Amino acid sequence: MRRLGLRARVTAAFAIGALLLSALMALISYELVRRSLLDERERTALRAAYFDAAVVRAGLDTDTPDIYEVLRTLDTGGSRRALVHRDGRWYARTADEGPSGAVPAGLMAMVADGEPAVQRVRVDGQPALLVGVPLADSTGYYEITSLRELEQTFQVLALALTVVAVTVAGSGAALGWYATRHGLRPLTAVADAAEKIAAGDVTARLAPGTDPDLARLSTSFNRMADQVAVRIERDRRFAADVAHELRSPLQTLSAAASVLSRRRDRLDDRTATAAGLVSEEITRFQQLVNDLIELARSDRPAQREEVDVVALARDACRGRGLPGSLVEAGPPAPGRWSVDPRRLEQLLVNLLDNAVRYGGGPVAVRLWLSDGTGVVEVDDAGPGVPVADREVVFDRFVRGRAAHDRAGGDGTGLGLALVAQHAAAHGGRASVSDRPGGGARFRVELPGSRP
Repeated sequence: MRRLGLRARVTAAFAIGALLLSALMALISYELVRRSLLDERERTALRAAYFDAAVVRAGLDTDTPDIYEVLRTLDTGGSRRALVHRDGRWYARTADEGPSGAVPAGLMAMVADGEPAVQRVRVDGQPALLVGVPLADSTGYYEITSLRELEQTFQVLALALTVVAVTVAGSGAALGWYATRHGLRPLTAVADAAEKIAAGDVTARLAPGTDPDLARLSTSFNRMADQVAVRIERDRRFAADVAHELRSPLQTLSAAASVLSRRRDRLDDRTATAAGLVSEEITRFQQLVNDLIELARSDRPAQREEVDVVALARDACRGRGLPGSLVEAGPPAPGRWSVDPRRLEQLLVNLLDNAVRYGGGPVAVRLWLSDGTGVVEVDDAGPGVPVADREVVFDRFVRGRAAHDRAGGDGTGLGLALVAQHAAAHGGRASVSDRPGGGARFRVELPGSRP
């Protein structure tokens, strides 16, 4: 399961915290309001019931009382119902017993014992408050007060508090998102600067003094970037100096090897074979030195100009003794690209050499444009590149594990490292994958190639 990012976690924490706090406050508010309204309604119902009970008691204090008539004299409105239980019989404002069935037996027993009682009941599915008042040994007065309006008030209150809780939670999430956006802005600046440095822009730095609390971070990061830039420049100079120093003895060795090659017919077989191996190794060593020099210069920005890339690719093929028919243009047709011609030529040459030396020879060279990005693909017929090596095959400081696996360990990896550097100079990238039908497919993307 993928872990949420810091901004998402902080935002979720703000939202959950706001929701819990608002829900707690809503529950407390609901309970306080509910209890207050119920207590007030109960007090009102008790006062009205005792008053009506006094009227009924006075009306029944006659020799031949008409209980129905006495109940009709009560002003109960539409929210209260009056009942009288006398000598085991129920009396209501009408001739029937009315809602007498809603009176619990326990409450009737308390009233019969001479104790007033109050209980919440449901009458016809609606909430109500039942008050029982004893009038005589065999007479009790009961008044049922409807709580329907109060229940509707509670429902509206609960809905309103729920909406408030959800709104507060949403506001908390928005506040968390805003806070993290501004709070993480310094880290975003650090990440942007680190990405630029990783892409080769060793001049990227953090603005000092933007935040007093982050001054140490900015200073430390800039100092680290300075040290990295110094080390990279030192390594580049070292590689360039070593390469230049090696050129003179290599030229001498190359001249000597050429003399031996011209006189191979005068040498015995073992000496001629050794001379041939020495000549081949000197040639490879010279290529290594040239790659080192190019690698030392590779961090310079690309000098773009309009180039006929198809013609350039075919010339690169012919320069390596390969047919120009290997080059496939489009679709869509590539036309002229805005690229550094020297870098693009070196890129193609290195990919072709890699295919010849380690991949059984190139099968195709494809060029096309995709949304302004120039794409170069070189297919070879070799065994392919192991998946585990694809992330490091273009690494600038790796000795080409794929080359070792594919060709007995005689590769340096610098050729492909230069391909990655030339692609990076154009703001692009290099990658390798399997070619349909077998072999490897080396792909280079060069953004901004459309003139």
